[in-house]
Amino acid sequence: MAREMTFKMERPGLLHEGDHVTVTEGVLPSNYYYTIDPSLAMSGNFPFRERMLEREGVVTKVEENARGFYVTALFGENQAE
Repeated sequence: MAREMTFKMERPGLLHEGDHVTVTEGVLPSNYYYTIDPSLAMSGNFPFRERMLEREGVVTKVEENARGFYVTALFGENQAE
């Protein structure tokens, strides 16, 4: 089953549709967050029950809106726990 995630990118042109990406997981006291390597974009926070198991994905959309630049990536989620 695939999982789609959105990341905030601070500058334009760092990622493009079709780019293969890897993510690094960060841990907060009650959440996880993910960073597209090497620090190109960052996800929001996810509760522990929504931890992402995959670390590689493909960028499906890059868009700019009034709040900044956003990257959507698709990850093939491994369901084995």
